[in-house]
Amino acid sequence: MKKSSDYLKAFIFLAILSLTVKTAKAQNSVVVSGQDEGRRVIITAVPFLNFAPDSRHAAMGDVGVATSPDANSAHWNAAKLAFIEDKTGFSLSYSPWLGKLVPDMSLNYLTGYIKIDEMSSFGLDLRYFNMGDIQLTDGSGQDIGQFNPRDIAIGSTYARKLSETLSLGISARFIHSNLAGNITSSGSGDSKPGISVGVDVGVYQRKEILFSGKEAYWSWGATITNIGPKLTYNSAEDLDYIPTNLRIGTALEVALDQNNDLTFALDFNKLMVPTPPVYARNEDGTLQTDDNGDLIIESGKDPNRPLLSGMFGSFGDAPNGFSEEMQELMISFGVEYEYADKFAVRTGYFHENKNKGGRQYFTMGIGFDLKRFGFDFSYLVPQKQNHPLAETLRFSLAYNIPQ
Repeated sequence: MKKSSDYLKAFIFLAILSLTVKTAKAQNSVVVSGQDEGRRVIITAVPFLNFAPDSRHAAMGDVGVATSPDANSAHWNAAKLAFIEDKTGFSLSYSPWLGKLVPDMSLNYLTGYIKIDEMSSFGLDLRYFNMGDIQLTDGSGQDIGQFNPRDIAIGSTYARKLSETLSLGISARFIHSNLAGNITSSGSGDSKPGISVGVDVGVYQRKEILFSGKEAYWSWGATITNIGPKLTYNSAEDLDYIPTNLRIGTALEVALDQNNDLTFALDFNKLMVPTPPVYARNEDGTLQTDDNGDLIIESGKDPNRPLLSGMFGSFGDAPNGFSEEMQELMISFGVEYEYADKFAVRTGYFHENKNKGGRQYFTMGIGFDLKRFGFDFSYLVPQKQNHPLAETLRFSLAYNIPQ
């Protein structure tokens, strides 16, 4: 008899596989007139690119665009690497993904950097999202083997200071998403791995200031991540946006005394991906089409647009106008307390509007530094009971070689 987790994994797999068979005319979620008009969740391929990969920032509510630089800066803001203090460093992070529901899904992140000189740094990173083994069956229910859906992204980063307080950074990555191998779906043709590339561009400023008479660092940052072409799992006519994301934020790090530091950080995120429109329907509930067979849009804009048009048009294409555009902002807030650069306690909160996904959770974690080694741990507590992300854990190990 199959375990309940096997059935759950099969359900997740079918949901993932559905990406490969939906029509290009409605590549984001279809919303028809008069039905769930207020709820329009933006759907993209390879969403793992935006998952918080490391424990430090995950414990702070998924903030990171303006926090102090570390080995994981390539994910949060490439420009931060220019301000890294150590000569070389590495970090390995692991998270059992949906661990409360499925036993063998995981998010893995390996990153490293080297400081080239006082003005510039170079980094490499590898992301691997393992969705676990799926037992496949044919039409009669006979086992035909196992398959392991998985996503991988390999990237490099270069960051350079423009002045003593300001830096720019750029990352480029190769993206490979294998959701269904070469499985044939009825009526849709053979599936295939999706391949794309992504580019990040970031800016970061870090200034020493006085705050209430105490030494402090104020920083701000902005980055656009995952700028790249659409990805397909089937044919050139069936394309999905990758999760291009705008992140803007600020952080204040205050030295309370010689051994105690306190950091407050705030981030705003917005997916630069078209909002699903509202499609018209007939009296019998079927979707209306024009003479060319295209779905008729009642409000909103056609999501099938070129890359740049889709990115920058995403700020004004929501069917309900400005109020809905504001709903698409995700807010992260985090606090970090450090003692003597050896011990840290962190907490934070992440908020996403219920009409755009509804992820709302508190986070917490701790960190230890022992000579060149560091260990960080984070824990996620959603506001809703029985949420799929409940009890999400992340573990990070770091090794840094000073100047």
